[in-house]
This record gives sequence, structure tokens and C-alpha cells, in this order.
Amino acid sequence: MVTGKNYIGFDLKAKGNITYRTFNPLLNIQNETIFVEAAPEEVHEAVTLATAAFDRFSELSGNQRADFLNAIADEILALDDDLIQMYCSETGLPEGRAKGERGRTVGQLRSFAELLNEGSWVEATIDTGIVDRVPVPKPDLRKMMVPLGPVVVFGSSNFPFAYSTAGGDTAAALAAGCPVIVKSHPMHAGTSEMVAAAIIKAAKRTEMPKGVFSNLNSSGIEVGVHLVKHPQVKAVGFTGSIKGGRALFDLAAQRQEPIPVFAEMGSINPVVALPSALLHQGDDWAKQYAGSITLGAGQFCTNPGLILGVKSTSLDSFIQTLGAEIEKLEPNCMLHPNIFDNYERGKSELARQGGVTVAANYEAKVPANFAKQKVLTVNGSNFLKNPTLHKEVFGPFSIVVRCTDVNELISILNQLEGQLTGTILASAEEIKSNSELVAALRGRVGRIIFNGVPTGVEVCAAMQHGGPYPASTDSRFTAVGVHSIKRWVRPVSYQNWPDAVLPAALKNGNPLKILRLVNNEHTKAPV
Repeated sequence: MVTGKNYIGFDLKAKGNITYRTFNPLLNIQNETIFVEAAPEEVHEAVTLATAAFDRFSELSGNQRADFLNAIADEILALDDDLIQMYCSETGLPEGRAKGERGRTVGQLRSFAELLNEGSWVEATIDTGIVDRVPVPKPDLRKMMVPLGPVVVFGSSNFPFAYSTAGGDTAAALAAGCPVIVKSHPMHAGTSEMVAAAIIKAAKRTEMPKGVFSNLNSSGIEVGVHLVKHPQVKAVGFTGSIKGGRALFDLAAQRQEPIPVFAEMGSINPVVALPSALLHQGDDWAKQYAGSITLGAGQFCTNPGLILGVKSTSLDSFIQTLGAEIEKLEPNCMLHPNIFDNYERGKSELARQGGVTVAANYEAKVPANFAKQKVLTVNGSNFLKNPTLHKEVFGPFSIVVRCTDVNELISILNQLEGQLTGTILASAEEIKSNSELVAALRGRVGRIIFNGVPTGVEVCAAMQHGGPYPASTDSRFTAVGVHSIKRWVRPVSYQNWPDAVLPAALKNGNPLKILRLVNNEHTKAPV
């Protein structure tokens, strides 16, 4: 049962006087449940509880926190179709997408549990002392990762499971030993409350401290501002727009004690189509990219919003086929009327720019909140001169740029803002002979793809989901995969500490039996 209240630790509360409802974009009506925005005193209480919980939660063994994460996964699955139906009613997304995203979320939780059970993620590093070294003795130094403290996670609009309440940020922070306060996204507050209830049930079942998790409702920015400014909050995770992520980043930097904001934001994910790919497989790539551009109504951060090619009859044929194929596809419902309106404004703005022509535009009548796909074309010179054409249009939209030659294409890549992904469609021979182009693309992205589409983010250790600003606020970290835990920890060195009082990961005997770097050698052996 969804109550519309806030989870402040283990308790449901609703002291605020601001209320709102979620919206069913498929039916174009408001949902019934009334949600109560968290009051300032509830925000403070949630952070205070998280701070108190941190001391105990951060000291639990990896196995204990792993049990907690696995219990969360179990409780989410136990909600079964009730959770799926709530998800669908608040997003307009189909049941298959909901179940797929739930599976991904459960998989993320279990992968972090495996990481904790294995234990080497703490990066234990030991340099033993040399007391008789001259001219001065060498101290005994031992370093490992420790959690930062209470973390605030902002739920995203386009992934109510995988990037929201129990999504990657939350799973990684809890795995690291950081209590989490979620600021739920107002578009799927009911889904968030149900998932939050599963987390609370798992916390009680595994005897986690009260305050290890809270879920706060908010229809505006006030709750988020209070959270980021709270002196006991130590880090922030965010997935969303450049405007929102940058506002949080600036707010955190202005604190008396600045804190990190790990924001994954906008990306147009450039695709470079070199001549051989279009000459031999142009029609196939056009069909694949028609599907990629429209997948999920284009509401993916990895949507291919920019395709770059060199002027040729093959590129002309590719554009013609892409337009024909994309106009065959039935439009999909967007997540919310506000997102639909932003899409309409964005594609209209770019279509009005000088030198832009329409390559494809779905014309048939569609229901409310369904996004009509659009593809534009422009030459390389106009694209270089007009930064407006670099803007992300969140939805089924893309621009194809006709470059005069490879040098102009490289100039465009060098001028682009940071991106999550970059793709090259080419032969292996072309890759070898275009090292400057490859280097230019690699310099602007976090993930570089060969002969594929950028949509689809595999959850695994080798995945990099982040890139140079504004794709993310810190390109050194990923928001997907077990290495995302590194955002919520910091290194601490222990110098000349007695073995008996060292953390288990740094003790001579290696009681956790983890892989450690001891005197520059990776080993599981005792010191």
C-alpha cells in the first residue's frame, strides 16, 4: 500500500503542507495517491538519523552489508506485479521494460553483495617498516578505502528502478558503508515509496541501524537544496539534466565544507560513420539507428543524438534510408507531459537554426504525450559555427552532419562538449589509418564503441558510464558497475599502528583472506 508519506528512517511521516500527485502519461490523467513533501524538520531528522547510523553501519563486515543488499533484492522481487503496475502507471512505459529494469536493479544489488563478500575492493595496501633504514627509519604504512558518510541520492526521471531509489548510486553507497537519503523523483513517487518500503523491510530483517536509509518526497527543489546544504551530508549522487546537476554541484561547492557531487548529466553521444561502413552496410546501419534513436521514446542518456559522416552518395543514401525507416516506426509515450513539452521545444528550436533541413519527421496523429521522431541534417560548417546544434534534445531525435572531409569531422569532435559515449562505424583498416580521429573521439567520451549502437549499458566491472563535463562532473568515475563504489569512499593511511588495533583488512595475518598489495606485490599471503 502506498501512503504518500516519507520514510524517515524506519518511520512513515508527513508533517509537510505541500502535496502533489504523480501522472499517468499513457492515460493522460493524474494518479490518485496524494504525496506529502518532506518538511524541513523531516529533512533534518533523516540526515541526523543517517549520521548516527553511520558509526555502526560503516563498521559492519562486508558479509553483513552483503546480506542487507541481497535482502533488498529479495524484498523488491517480493513486491511482484504490484510494483510493476505502479511503475507503469507513473511512467507510461510497458510492462516488459519495467520487468527488465527491475531485473537490472536486482542484479546491481547482488553484484555489489558479491563484491563485499570477496572483500578486495577496499584496496588494502601495505608497506612494512624498516627500522634500521638510514639515514631515517621507514615507517610502517597501511592504506585502505573507508566510507565518506551519509550520501544523498536524487532519483532520475527516466529510470525509476535502475537509477533511483534502490538503483546504482544507492546500491554502491550502501555497499561502501554509507547511509543513504533518497530524494525521490516526483514523477514516480509511488514507485519510490514501494521500493523504499522494501529497503526498510530488508534493513529490519538484517538488523541494520535505524537511519541507514530514508526516502523523502519532493515536488520542487526545496528538499534537495536543504539536503545538499546540510552540514552532515558528505556526498551527492544525481542523474538528470545539465541544469539540475550543475545547480547541485555549485550548491555543494559553496558550502563551508564543500562535498563531491557525482552527477551524470547530458550527452548527445556522437556517432562517426566512416566511408566503408556506409558504402557496404549503410542500409543496415540506417535501420539499426532508426531503432536506437526511437528506443524508449529516445529517453536514454545514451541516445545517439549526433551522427557525423563525410559528404558522399553513400552518406546521402544512409540519410534517406534512416529517414524512411524512422518514419515507419510507431511513436512511444514519453514519461510525463513536462518531458514531452521539453522535447517539442527542443526539436523545434534546433529545426529553426540556419542551414538545417529536415530528413525525417513523423507526421501522423498520435495520442497525447507520444513523441514524434525527427531527424535533421546540416553541413559541417554550420554545425561548427552554431553551438545551439550541440544541445541534447531528450527524446527520439538526431542530427546528421555532412562534413566536407575527415579533417572537418575531427574539428567537430574537438569542439564537442564531454559525452558519455562515442561510436565509430568503420572497418578495422579505417581505424588504423585514422588514429587522429580516434584520439579526438576518445578525448571527449567515457566509452568508445566500435560498430554498434550506444543505447544499452551493460552492468559490469569494465563498463565506464561517465565522461568529461558535462557528461558527468568527474570523468574519473563510473555510475554503473561495481567500480562505482569508488565515488563513496576515500583512502586513509595508518602509520605505525599496532597490529591488534588495525582494521581486519590491514592486519598482518590477513584474516579476511583478500588480495592486498604488500610491498608492491599483489598477494593474499600474511605479512
